[in-house]
Amino acid sequence: MEHINFPVDVISICSASGEIRPLRLRMETEDHKLLRVDIDEIISSKKIQYVGIEAHIFLCRATVREKQWLFELKYTIRSHSWCLMRKVC
Repeated sequence: MEHINFPVDVISICSASGEIRPLRLRMETEDHKLLRVDIDEIISSKKIQYVGIEAHIFLCRATVREKQWLFELKYTIRSHSWCLMRKVC
């Protein structure tokens, strides 16, 4: 398990009922290149609240450079920001 916890760009959709779902993210690699990650599946999502901050946590699966990634994305409601929390495997 690798804790990353850094901001990423995310393309997401919102349903008519207000549900948000990430589709794609973009992040900078160690060699300062942009990496585009298309999300294959959202395995689970949960709404959390800690220290007065509301957020949604998404457990996602994607294929990146021919490898399967399992990772958590966090969407913070108040700041409208996305963060790659951790790479599970």
